[in-house]
Amino acid sequence: MNEHILTTDEAGVRVIEIARPQKKNALTQAMYAAIIAALEAGDADPQVRVFVLTGQGGMFTSGNDLADFTANTRADGASSPAERFPYALTQTRKPVIAAVNGPAIGVGVTMLLQCDLVYAADSATFRTPFVDLALSPEGASSLLMPAALGRARANALLLLGDTWTAEEALAAGLLSGVVPAKDLLTSVMARARALAAKAPGAVRASKALIDADAPAVLDHIRLASKVFAERVGSLEFAEAASAFMTRRPADFSKFS
Repeated sequence: MNEHILTTDEAGVRVIEIARPQKKNALTQAMYAAIIAALEAGDADPQVRVFVLTGQGGMFTSGNDLADFTANTRADGASSPAERFPYALTQTRKPVIAAVNGPAIGVGVTMLLQCDLVYAADSATFRTPFVDLALSPEGASSLLMPAALGRARANALLLLGDTWTAEEALAAGLLSGVVPAKDLLTSVMARARALAAKAPGAVRASKALIDADAPAVLDHIRLASKVFAERVGSLEFAEAASAFMTRRPADFSKFS
């Protein structure tokens, strides 16, 4: 496992915690690999019936660690833990509950679309700045977000990069509920234990029926990964990454 991904099992619930608060819980390739391993091992363990994903401190996740991402992501589309992550979420047979304890950025938002239940602290915010970084929406978000929220709302996040409050995200349909920050994990764990106590075969069968479009989702992930890899290799992304690292505005005026 990875020192920045903590797992605990209790009463049939596996909690997977992103624990890198000094870096705003930014995700590295090694952290993605650890989350995938925790999901796959839990999916095969009959003692684990429900997963809870959350962050440590006041941040859910700020998305990809850009330095690690640029150093370890190949523009030729070679598989990486970050690329495999949405596949792992899609193929998990047991319910995944997200407890969004603070700001969620990038993959911190898109992963929620593949969770079965999503609860957020009232202090949480949501933003997907892919286009701002000269990238394209990752995973299945460009398929699932319009389906869940409607095309206009999805475009506000995926194209404009708007920031939503927890209440706005709830009204749009991104969340299952909003909870006072101090009560979030207690509330989510109560729901997770209740779900873990139900007939496990019935829960898995119901989830499989609800997720009957999984083959289409997997196909879309493959398409999105191809486009994303092309964007990583683009001069626009090189400009965006340089601007981010040097804390200056990106200048896209020379691109057409």
